[in-house]
Amino acid sequence: MKVVFELRLEFPVRALLKLACIPKSTYYYWVNTFDRPDKDTELKRLIETIYHEHKGRYGYRRIKDELQNQGHRETHKKVQRLMNELGLKSTVRMKKYRSYKGDIGKTAPNILNRNFHAEKPNEKWVTDISEFKLFGEKLYLSPMLDLFNGEIIAYSIDSRPKYSLVKTMLDQAFERLTDEDKLLIHSDQGWHYRMPQYQHALKEHNITQSMSRKGNCYDNAVMENFFGILKSEFLYTQEFESIEQFKRELANYIEYYNHKRIKAKFKGMSPVQYRTHALKAA
Repeated sequence: MKVVFELRLEFPVRALLKLACIPKSTYYYWVNTFDRPDKDTELKRLIETIYHEHKGRYGYRRIKDELQNQGHRETHKKVQRLMNELGLKSTVRMKKYRSYKGDIGKTAPNILNRNFHAEKPNEKWVTDISEFKLFGEKLYLSPMLDLFNGEIIAYSIDSRPKYSLVKTMLDQAFERLTDEDKLLIHSDQGWHYRMPQYQHALKEHNITQSMSRKGNCYDNAVMENFFGILKSEFLYTQEFESIEQFKRELANYIEYYNHKRIKAKFKGMSPVQYRTHALKAA
């Protein structure tokens, strides 16, 4: 619009607007407000600060929630408009590791049955494995997520998808359990989860095992969603110098995901904040 304004004395404004595909009303609104002080200067500064603090991972909805946490009540539409004016956009998504190897071991029924709601921590956990390719090598990530607050309570990473990848993660996760917990763990039908060692470990801790139906990713949709977020917000937004640096940055991201990344479904709190708040209120 600034270009149209500067050329208005040399060419007809109507022709310039048609060429630029700019509505006449939009242009004249801009002309009338061109020299006015920007009343949203401070709000724009806050939006930019939040956006860059979270490395471009927040879209307008989570920025709106973060503004509200700081005492600024703005609508989604206004935050979206100001972000468009500032040229700020949330960075956006997605190899799923296929760990099914035929009829090896025993499968479990789909007890979770897409009921992803949990009333308290350590009631329902979900897990899966994802594959990364870096520097011509493959890495395999095995996290455990608590459905109560979306928190990654344990994870392991290895260059090979061997059983110890899952065992290491599982041993970490078990440290969160108390004698009162009655837990269900859901996964796909990957060979790791059909191993006698895995199933024995769950029985030792009185844990109920649940599995997705074969080839149905929606039965473990929360875990799939986490992998999508991880790749779009972390893997695709950074450049890594080595495998070791990737592992360090992954640890930093998971710390950020658990402690700082707010979610609208948790009333603008991060997973850890939501768990802490819920336990205090209990």
